[in-house]
Amino acid sequence: MTRDLFARHRAVLPDWLALYYEDPLEITHGEGRHVWDAAGNKYLDFFGGILTTMTAHALPEVTKAVADQAGRIIHSSTLYLNRPMVELAERVAQLSGIPDARVFFTTSGTEANDTALLLATAHRRSNTVLAMRNSYHGRSFSAVGITGNRGWSPTSLSPLQTLYVHGGVRTRGPYAHLGDREFIDACVDDLLDLLGHTRAPAALIAEPVQGVGGFTSPPDGLYAAFREVLRERGILWIADEVQTGWGRTGEHFWGWQAHGRSGPPDIVTFAKGIGNGMSVGGVIARAEIMNCLDANSISTFGGTQVTMAAGLANLTYLLEHDLQGNARRVGGLLIERLRAVAAQVPHVREVRGRGLMIGVELTRPGTDEAAPEAASTVLEEARAGGLLIGKGGGHSTSVLRVAPPMSLTVAEAEEGAAILERALRSI
Repeated sequence: MTRDLFARHRAVLPDWLALYYEDPLEITHGEGRHVWDAAGNKYLDFFGGILTTMTAHALPEVTKAVADQAGRIIHSSTLYLNRPMVELAERVAQLSGIPDARVFFTTSGTEANDTALLLATAHRRSNTVLAMRNSYHGRSFSAVGITGNRGWSPTSLSPLQTLYVHGGVRTRGPYAHLGDREFIDACVDDLLDLLGHTRAPAALIAEPVQGVGGFTSPPDGLYAAFREVLRERGILWIADEVQTGWGRTGEHFWGWQAHGRSGPPDIVTFAKGIGNGMSVGGVIARAEIMNCLDANSISTFGGTQVTMAAGLANLTYLLEHDLQGNARRVGGLLIERLRAVAAQVPHVREVRGRGLMIGVELTRPGTDEAAPEAASTVLEEARAGGLLIGKGGGHSTSVLRVAPPMSLTVAEAEEGAAILERALRSI
């Protein structure tokens, strides 16, 4: 049945629509931190549909909210008052840390970043954007144009002039040998030099932890130091929290808070986990920025009632059950467990991450050269052992991405780590 579905997939869908595994997997249902395939095999899910099933599969509170709302009305567009959208916007604005915040809902992180770029360029009357090397911000025309990861950038054409800044990757590149303070100083000097050679940019967009790029991040405080330089010149700071938001990093509710010394960003984008699988994204910005557009705009599907109901129920569950604290505690245990394994596996260059957002970088032993074939081997072996994980990396790196639902238990973390250990030792 799966082979037939694979053949049908290849016949009607794009060649560039990537699938994991030599024998692709059809997931039919899930519960908690587990999913099942069409053959009835059970897996621990340590990737959550690319960090999107943030809380748990088939979470009763969310499924009930969706079913109840679907029984009343599913959709009406933003042309009509929408109580669930207003209620979720109120909660997101209050949690954002942005003063006088306004919220606009979209259907994806790509669309959220696209909207943030529209707001920033319109507000600043500039189409120049600063972005980080190794970054990923989505697959729309404008988002591809600011993505600093060649593997996810199919064209150099763009409506924007994009300039790339150092700092998103701590352990590679020309400043990797420096201490944290010296690293930040060097990146700030690079930013200052870059600004001396270009017209005034609209904004800097940055992921606090680079997701597709392999869960890389700078030392805490880098974006706070950047913020000081940007604020002096009126340049906006956009924090792409599509993967880092809602407490996944454990230490903070938003990834930008690790860099919050100079205040919150001007714009925050979010998506993925807030809907726990439903299609929800959005933008948070100061009122003066959000309201700068001088033409009509709506969203047909952004903020639709059924997705807002899911978001409200999911956010309530996350806060009431302190899933941020759980990500910090269980994620810390999982990271230490994987680091102990990595010390005995020559292919592992580094285990890094925060909370339940963990990257295991693989290289050819004794070198800094990527080992994509090793990553593929581990992915397959982990599946064979009953564990689903992801892959990532950029600029000739190969990284295993580990990002379970944030309700992960200690026992499940130990079980997943044991499976991943066996997979790593199989290289």
